[in-house]
Amino acid sequence: MPLVPHQFWQAIDAEGTHLQPPQGWVEGFPAILPDGRQLLLPIRVLPGDGTAAVASLIINQASFAVEDAISAAMADLLRPHAPDVVIGVPTLGLPLANNVARRLGHDRMVALGTSRKFWYRDEFSAPMSSITSPTQQKTIYLDPRSLPLLEGRRVAVVDDVISSGTSMAAVLKLLGQAGIEPVAIVAAMLQGKRWQEPLRDWRDRIAAPLASPRLQLNAAGYWDAES
Repeated sequence: MPLVPHQFWQAIDAEGTHLQPPQGWVEGFPAILPDGRQLLLPIRVLPGDGTAAVASLIINQASFAVEDAISAAMADLLRPHAPDVVIGVPTLGLPLANNVARRLGHDRMVALGTSRKFWYRDEFSAPMSSITSPTQQKTIYLDPRSLPLLEGRRVAVVDDVISSGTSMAAVLKLLGQAGIEPVAIVAAMLQGKRWQEPLRDWRDRIAAPLASPRLQLNAAGYWDAES
């Protein structure tokens, strides 16, 4: 029976639960946590000619158990960097940043925003786009009242997925304008490899507990990892 969208992201499965069919993937792709457990993700066809797709992670549609498992793994990746404060990237990086910050014993996290408040300032903003909203140009903001929480601190950035790298590049530009250089960047998932060039100067500071390839349609009409 075909899976329906709400069935994804609801459970962490045991290692080896989802084995790749010989013909290729059909509806879902299993991303693997560091301990070998698997999270089945839906395959989303990208705009264009229908031959490219990604495995999608929408954390605010996931069960709390899945969010907790991913957040715990993200916190484990951040602990060696000893961050003083976690910055959350909207939209879907915010619940993860909240969860991760609590696991690190922090009192709070700092949220960036894409909705301009009247007290925001242009010098603390940057244009941003993403693979999931390719036709929408957004602006990312840092609330100037958050600066005292960040200045002189060890800062880590938390996001949900890094794919093309353009969103995270905008975040890093914004933080740089405020004189903030993160000690680490952790995402729930690294999607494909196209992010590596835009973020080449930061690659040694980027980590994620999950990874998924960009997918391409094969001759039989199934999905394989992009070559």
